[in-house]
Amino acid sequence: MRRLRGLYAITPPELSRVEDALASGALCALQYRAKSADPAQRLRDAGRLARLCRAHGVPLIVNDDVALALEVDAAGVHLGREDGDLAAARAQLPGRLLGASCYDCPELARRAIAAGADYVAFGSVFASATKPAADRAPLALFALELGVPTVAIGGITLENAPQVLAAGADCVAVITDLFDAPDVAARARAYGRLFQHEAA
Repeated sequence: MRRLRGLYAITPPELSRVEDALASGALCALQYRAKSADPAQRLRDAGRLARLCRAHGVPLIVNDDVALALEVDAAGVHLGREDGDLAAARAQLPGRLLGASCYDCPELARRAIAAGADYVAFGSVFASATKPAADRAPLALFALELGVPTVAIGGITLENAPQVLAAGADCVAVITDLFDAPDVAARARAYGRLFQHEAA
């Protein structure tokens, strides 16, 4: 499995613009997150996204649902604190990515990695309209030596993303600032250039 680094897009409720982001060539991963969809809709959407992601060479990561990820042959699963046992998920997902939400807690991240997580996410880094009540995660978390990629989530924009990368994050997870942009593909490529500049 390749090491995650770059723009980690999370699907908005309306999926019509997701293919534009995939076609940009700038995504390191796409997470399918649909908290309110019924199971049949989730299966249809996840199956379609899995096919699109394979066509564009982008790993599809399913939020909160190991069974759905296996059914559509997704590249992996992302679990939050209340979404199931990481070690059990790891056993069900040999060779696939497993990510964990760790909020503002380094110890939670270390436990997740010990249970088999391939990457950990910290956030909300900035104020987020998606989760306005979320605990704020300090940028210092991204300087920790954890041995796996770290994903910054929550209120990320093209303007504040450089702060997060400078702090040590490997990926930025973005919903609103990507999919509400007038040109989704152009916005995705602009995020991709941030990582190219950092590596230069």
